Amino acid sequence: MLIKQLSVFIENRAGRLEKVTETMDENNINIISASLADTSEYGIFRLIVSEPERARTVLKESGFSANLTDVIAVKLPHKVGMLHQLFKTLAKDSISVEYMYALSSSEIGSMILKVSDVNKALETLRQSNFDMLKAEEAYSIN
Repeated sequence: MLIKQLSVFIENRAGRLEKVTETMDENNINIISASLADTSEYGIFRLIVSEPERARTVLKESGFSANLTDVIAVKLPHKVGMLHQLFKTLAKDSISVEYMYALSSSEIGSMILKVSDVNKALETLRQSNFDMLKAEEAYSIN
C-alpha cells in the first residue's frame, strides 16, 4: 500500500519549476499530485507521478537532485470530520504526520501522508477500516 513520492530539490529562482515540469512533459510522465515547500534559498517539489523510477532518472540526467520516498495515500470520503478521524486514528497510536497534501480526481479523494512510522501507520489504518490507494491506482490517475 505504499506509493513512491518523487522529491526534487531545486533552487528558489525563476524558471526552475518550469524546467522540472518540462522534463516530465518531454518524457511523457504524468504529474498526478504536487506540493511545494520552500525556504529563502531552495525548495522541495514533492510529486506523485505516473512513473516514479523513470522520473527520478530523467531528472537526475537533467541535473536535478531527486529522491524517492515511501508515502501512504489514504482514501477519504468528502464528508465532514473525515480528516479529523484520520488524525485521531494516527494520534491514538502515537504516529505523527510529518507532512501531507491532497491527491484528488473526479472519482477519488485521498491524502498523501509522510508519517513517522509507515508500517505502524498502515496497520493502524487497516484496523480502523481506512482504505489506501494501491501504487498502481495512484500512478494511473488521469
